Amino acid sequence: MKRPESTMRQRALAGLALALAATSLAGCGVVGAKPWDRDLMARRSMQLNTHPNLTAFDEHIYFSKEASSGGRSFDGGGCGCN
Repeated sequence: MKRPESTMRQRALAGLALALAATSLAGCGVVGAKPWDRDLMARRSMQLNTHPNLTAFDEHIYFSKEASSGGRSFDGGGCGCN
């Protein structure tokens, strides 16, 4: 037979788990931009890559100098000259 203390403790933990699950699910309802904010989010200054042409040019320079595929994303490379 179980002790009443352990049963109460299990119920308290189950209630706490339920409260945490409800709190985490309630936070999912706020995800996304409102329709009236989307014009602000579509600005060039809000993009991750604000100047795609300059980024492509920089990638080409890094690729040429490092002699490795991937440009900035890989370490090392080069011609191997000492």
